[in-house]
Amino acid sequence: MTAGGYGQMRASDRDRDSANSLLQAAYAEGRLTKEEYDDRSGRLLSSQTYGQLQALTADLPSHFPGAPMMPQQVQHVAMPQRTNSLAVASLACGVGQLFFWLLAAIPAVVLGHMARRQIRETGEAGQGMATAGLVLGWIGIALTVLFIAGAVAIVGATAHGVSPSPIVHARQVAP
Repeated sequence: MTAGGYGQMRASDRDRDSANSLLQAAYAEGRLTKEEYDDRSGRLLSSQTYGQLQALTADLPSHFPGAPMMPQQVQHVAMPQRTNSLAVASLACGVGQLFFWLLAAIPAVVLGHMARRQIRETGEAGQGMATAGLVLGWIGIALTVLFIAGAVAIVGATAHGVSPSPIVHARQVAP
C-alpha cells in the first residue's frame, strides 16, 4: 500500500480525470513519448485503485497522490475577478438618464472616468461597464445640449416674428 494505506482504495472518475490531466500535461511538455502516453492512457481507463493511478504517474512531476483528496487538499478554483463598484455605478447612471436626464449623465461620465482609473490600478473587472457608462453619459450630455440649443433657436425665432415652420408662412402668403 502507498501513502497512508490508500493504495487499494477504489478511485473515482474524478481521480482518473486528474491522472489523465497529469498524463496530458506530461505529453505536452515532452516528458512522455506518444507511445508512452498511449500506453498509460489505455491503462488509465482500466485503473480501479489509487495504487494503480499512482503507478501510472509516479515518475512525473506533481504525480498523482496515493491518497484520496481530503477537503483541505482540494485545489481551490480561482474566484471570479471582483467588479469595480464605480463601473457599476457609472453604467447605472448612464441607464438612469432615461428618467433623470442631465442629473444622471454628469455622474455617469465622472464615475466612468474614476472607474477606468481604478481598474487600471487594481486590475479589477468592469472595464466594459465603465466604458458603457461613459458613452451613455456623453451621449446624454450631447442630446441635452442639442435639445436646449434647439429650444433656444425656436424661442428666439418666434420672438423676432420669424415663423418656425415654412408651412405656416406659405399659408399666410396665399391669396
